[in-house]
Amino acid sequence: GDRVVGRGYHVRAGAPHAEVMALNDAGEAARGGRLYCTLEPCAHTGRTGPCVERIVNAGLHDVVVGVEDPNPRVNGAGIQYLRDHGIAVSVGLRRVEATRLNEAFFSVQRRARPFVTMKAAVSLDGCIAAAPGERTALTGPESAAHAHRVRAWVDAIGVGSETVLVDDPLLTARGVSRTRPLVRVLFDTRMRTPTTARVLTTTDTGPVVVMTTEAAVDAWPARAAGLEAAGALIEALPRRDPALAMSRLVAYDVSDMLVEGGAVLHRGVWDADVVDRVRFYVAPVTLGRGAVPWMSDGGPSIAALGGGEPRWLGDDVLVEADVQRTD
Repeated sequence: GDRVVGRGYHVRAGAPHAEVMALNDAGEAARGGRLYCTLEPCAHTGRTGPCVERIVNAGLHDVVVGVEDPNPRVNGAGIQYLRDHGIAVSVGLRRVEATRLNEAFFSVQRRARPFVTMKAAVSLDGCIAAAPGERTALTGPESAAHAHRVRAWVDAIGVGSETVLVDDPLLTARGVSRTRPLVRVLFDTRMRTPTTARVLTTTDTGPVVVMTTEAAVDAWPARAAGLEAAGALIEALPRRDPALAMSRLVAYDVSDMLVEGGAVLHRGVWDADVVDRVRFYVAPVTLGRGAVPWMSDGGPSIAALGGGEPRWLGDDVLVEADVQRTD
């Protein structure tokens, strides 16, 4: 009959894939059944063995795949292997939804960098602080709770050195559970991050990476050494290059990243064309003349970005928009 006998999902890189988890859950009840998976089963040995072998050995009748795997080592090979071993395969069921579920993985495979969401809490006039160097609380508790749930989903959070100096954030996901460490990335090309920063007290929950340049390390070697002694990992790039910085993060198992600001970092990642989605928590206030815009030197307006249907979070409004890409 039509009944679900097993479910599974991929917890993190190196853990068993969703297909294996579902088959483990089903046991012998999987024999003769149908497997639904959002992504084409892998046909190669990486950190785990090939899922297709496990599927064949489980005696399944057929497999329904949402979308093909763009990894060059798979890219249709998994589907072909199953068909060669007598298992019927259909492809494309709810392709759009399956693609969105796997957007971070696809970004790593196609662009060799994480899927990047740029996030900001802003006023109605598009500002993030009342004045430079001033911490301004804008949004309410519902927005804060949602932001922490989002942090629980991603692999990494990135902020600029000005945000570290002004806000001294912990950059943790609070009030929610995580299944893997959270990488915190500090973009700091002037080595301004103090060794007393609160984020450096949380290295037990995940690594803290200071993304800087070789020139900065050469100019301030004592600062670099102090940060390393405090537990930070120094990632020195040959030049200031947000796109290169994002590609370096793949080595830290980062496939989905949240860039939380401030304005200079938002400008940098936007100009480097590495932003895939923007997310604004819009507070019902205006900050007026002298306030700090969400992106330095001007940027697209919230309205111009378009996006999906706004959503109320208490007195605030959540607005999201995907950056349209052809790659």
